[in-house]
Amino acid sequence: MKNRESVKLFLASLAAIACGLLVGFIIIMIANPSQGVRAFSIMLQGGFYRGLRSTGQVLYFAVPIMMTGLSVAFAFKCGNFNIGATGQFTVGAFTSIFLANTLYGVIPDSVLWIVALLGAGIAGALWALIPGILKAYKNVNIVISGIMFNYIGMLLVIEGVKAFIYDQAGARSQTALVAIPKMGLNKIFPGSDINAGTIIAIVVCIVAWYILNKTTFGYELKACGYNQNATQYAGMNDKNLAIFSLLCAGFFAGLGGGLTYIAGTGKAISTAEVLMVEGFNGIPVALLGMNSPLGCIASALFVSYINLGGNYMQAVNIPVEVIDVMVAVIIYFSSFTLLVKGFIDSYNKRKEKGLLPSDGGSE
Repeated sequence: MKNRESVKLFLASLAAIACGLLVGFIIIMIANPSQGVRAFSIMLQGGFYRGLRSTGQVLYFAVPIMMTGLSVAFAFKCGNFNIGATGQFTVGAFTSIFLANTLYGVIPDSVLWIVALLGAGIAGALWALIPGILKAYKNVNIVISGIMFNYIGMLLVIEGVKAFIYDQAGARSQTALVAIPKMGLNKIFPGSDINAGTIIAIVVCIVAWYILNKTTFGYELKACGYNQNATQYAGMNDKNLAIFSLLCAGFFAGLGGGLTYIAGTGKAISTAEVLMVEGFNGIPVALLGMNSPLGCIASALFVSYINLGGNYMQAVNIPVEVIDVMVAVIIYFSSFTLLVKGFIDSYNKRKEKGLLPSDGGSE
């Protein structure tokens, strides 16, 4: 029964993706009819358009949305909608650069990048703690508090950048003085920005899946999300479980910020009052992955693949605005996976009740 349900989810995801690609193709044809087919072909090649370099870039760009997608999915499995992943990601990004640059020369580089990543994860967890406490003890809507903490986190990080790690050459932070090691991946995917962060992100997703599905703690977290009253009746502390679920989700998002900003690509935090998009992009990743930690791996790679293919389409004079719209439409349709699954279930039920003609016709 469980395998049958997994097949339904997989088919629903494929159907939603196909619909998104179809709409994307129509948009490209409207924008540039003469180059539409070629542009769409380039987009579909995506992670293979420039050989192993493109494949490496897909793996690299998938890391932040994989972690924020995991953050949203993990919280959702526990009955919470962690829309505050953006704030947690931002706080984690700042903490990673701050620790990397402040402790540079004090701690060996081989250890410092690990300290910076752990600090980023802990910062994200602590930033999620306050909405978690408000939800558990005061029943404050987690969506409202999450949105508020996105903006509070952004503004505090901007002030922190100006006070501690400001780059005098521009309106941004300094870049991290240490980087996540490549571990030979740059030789496998030459010319790409890939590093060990991809391996770390995938391992974290697997560990999160194991916690949720193979441990007593994970069972309690999911039980609390399914039915809080039943959790109380069973003698579980529903308030602590709700807080722990958001702590874990915040850790994943904060770790994603660290993996992104100490990747050795010269990425810096802007002091412009604009929310980082990685947190919001994690929402469709979680939806497409059916809120499964393992599903987030595949969906993040798909979204990264489509985004990279969209960027390559500029080579045939497709405006970047059209690419952004097209990618957004594809992601939007991809998030309709649950709706497509509902149609499949409804069709199968009607067929079982004899409301639809059978495939073999009348006997």
